[in-house]
Amino acid sequence: MKGWAARLLQAAMALCLAAMAALVFVNVVLRYGFGAGIAASEELSRLLFVWMVFIGATVAYPAGEHMAFTSLLLKLRARPRVFEAITVLIRLLVLLACVLVAWGAWQQVVVGLDSNSVVLGYPVALLPLPALLCTTAIGVMVLVELARRTPLHLGHGAEIE
Repeated sequence: MKGWAARLLQAAMALCLAAMAALVFVNVVLRYGFGAGIAASEELSRLLFVWMVFIGATVAYPAGEHMAFTSLLLKLRARPRVFEAITVLIRLLVLLACVLVAWGAWQQVVVGLDSNSVVLGYPVALLPLPALLCTTAIGVMVLVELARRTPLHLGHGAEIE
């Protein structure tokens, strides 16, 4: 994901973070300074946090910034056929994980359509929706990588502590 799409999603994450920080700051000042806070602050901050995390996961996938165990793969680079087979296996496992998470998220979205949040009254389906959108987007990216036979990006090297 490059260009305008990545910039748009990064801007959305920045807006979520800025709104969360402002909400929490104002709520803390109101609670400790005046003895009363904004009831919707916690609920909206939680919703924004969930969206920010899944937007971040979507942006991180094509950039190769997810956690990876690469020390074995780096050693197998010398054997191209084995390395390619493992690359396909890894991508199929990622696709399977996307399908399972998306399926569970979809079920939660359907359940959440019938109920509303306590304070703000938004549909509770908005909480699992970013997981569904994220895993769908990552699943599509994995399918494209499989179709194009894109090699694994191991540019971050083996980081062993």
